Amino acid sequence: MRNGLDSNGRLNGRLEDLVLGDLLAARAETHKAETFLQFRDGAFTYGEVDQMSNRVAQGLIAAGVRPGHHVAVMLPNCPELVFVIFALARLGAVAVPVNTAYRGELLRHVLATANISTLIVDRQYVDRLPPVASAVPDLLRVIMRGDGVTNGSGPRPGLPATSLSSLLGHGADRPTHQASFSDLLAIMYTSGTTGPSKGVEITHANVLAQLASIQALIAADEHDTALSYLPDAHAANRVGAQYLSLGTGIQIRTVADPRTLVSALAQVRPTFFGGVPQIWYKIKTAIETGVAAEPSPAKRRLATWALRTGTQVARLRSDRKPVPLALRAQHVVADRLVLSALRAKLGMDRVRSCVSGAAPIAPDALAFMLGLGIPISEVWGMSELTAIATANPADGIRIGTVGPAVLGMQVKIADDGEVLARGPSMMRGYRNDPEKTAETIDPDGWLHTGDIGTLDEDGYLRIVDRKKELIINAAGKNMSPSNIEGTVKATCPLAGSVVAIGDNRKYVVALLTLDPEAAAGYAAQHGLPDSSPKALHDNAAVLAQVAAGIDAANQRLSRVEQIKKFAVLPAVWETGGDELTPTMKLKRKPIGEKYATEIDQLYL
Repeated sequence: MRNGLDSNGRLNGRLEDLVLGDLLAARAETHKAETFLQFRDGAFTYGEVDQMSNRVAQGLIAAGVRPGHHVAVMLPNCPELVFVIFALARLGAVAVPVNTAYRGELLRHVLATANISTLIVDRQYVDRLPPVASAVPDLLRVIMRGDGVTNGSGPRPGLPATSLSSLLGHGADRPTHQASFSDLLAIMYTSGTTGPSKGVEITHANVLAQLASIQALIAADEHDTALSYLPDAHAANRVGAQYLSLGTGIQIRTVADPRTLVSALAQVRPTFFGGVPQIWYKIKTAIETGVAAEPSPAKRRLATWALRTGTQVARLRSDRKPVPLALRAQHVVADRLVLSALRAKLGMDRVRSCVSGAAPIAPDALAFMLGLGIPISEVWGMSELTAIATANPADGIRIGTVGPAVLGMQVKIADDGEVLARGPSMMRGYRNDPEKTAETIDPDGWLHTGDIGTLDEDGYLRIVDRKKELIINAAGKNMSPSNIEGTVKATCPLAGSVVAIGDNRKYVVALLTLDPEAAAGYAAQHGLPDSSPKALHDNAAVLAQVAAGIDAANQRLSRVEQIKKFAVLPAVWETGGDELTPTMKLKRKPIGEKYATEIDQLYL
């Protein structure tokens, strides 16, 4: 065993004396020439990342960064971001990843509450700084990335600026400063779906505990490949890609534009993949649309039968019921003739494990994907728990649940139905907010998650919805908006984003946006000259198709949950924008305020 890794290059379970930099150093020593990260412009081995991060660390020391300093990192997903993050971990400085969509008051809030002393920023975002820099009194220096950037003045008088490239010119000797196991590693700001973004304090110990729990779920090594496509400012991508690779050896392929993810899947053919529900809905829609467009009636019937057969088997296995011998034989034939070919076309013929998280996935959609032969485990977690807290085991997936607690984590249900959790990956607290921390973590150490859920006799957790997001209609009936929205997405191929509304109202209505790819396919199929959602949102035929999808969803919903009216918006909601977080969660309050007129019209 060496620096936390055993002879097979996996975490050895003895974590108490480790920090994140130790794992990079250990893997660089034993797997120096193996690929760690691959970007569009080239790949980097563990040895190269180790060397470059040490150079950046030396450069940061020369620039005045010290252990305990808080350093904001506002960079797009790029190699320099990785070098910086590991350099800060080695120094014992605290990384504060900043979402690149942030500007104005939101950017000021993050920089000010995190007590930033150094800002590392890409040149394309520098014009956002002058209005907020004066409100960040602790800011001492700015380090800029970009072509043509030289040392000079920063975004306010007297604030020096240094080029990031100049830091890379330092030697690669190991920095003299080192973090400790309990030291703060990062401050991860929440997506702010229900209020101001909060700074979640994550320690080295939190991350190492998370890596150990994930490693207990999957068997992975340097022969495996995973895709990274979420912003690195989000905990899920950092933990599930860069950090996890240190403990397992998984090679990470970075997708520069998340909109190209489906085509990237076909090119890379990963063995591990994590996706938010919207990704799985897109894949399901693409398959169903392709089958419907098959010109041969015989092939269309065969594909429909094969998908139905796979789904039947998946549901039986989920319910822990035996699969009849005849159905098993049919499933073998269906997989050989259809399902395996569909997986290969998607680029998921090599995949051994997938996860779905960030939001609940519609059970019908999950059953469809499992039936296709893609092993998706629904998981649940949050930034306050570093990432994953519960997960369906690969050999015991139960549709509609997010599985039992992962290694080291405890989960229970409070008297009011709220999910409580505690364990070694739980945050230290919220930055500069002791009142909110005390409100969230009770005296017994239980974190109040804000989710409502139930536990079955085997410890499998079922999430009902967010405590603050439940719809309570005018008659006092509680409903889960995410259940309504997920059902619509599973039955309406044209739907992009869906938000259900009905709090203190007589009935439920919905706002929808069109999925750009589905809209383009529909336009091509029907000979429409303009495929943009703006052009199609009021097209009579498109509205009829959306209405049919909502009717199908209503048949699966209880009477009180059924959508009585809907509106299709001309906009496309982008991740990190006014309506969606970087992980595609709905920002319900901003949506309600921005589209108040459209919502009110649905109740006339």
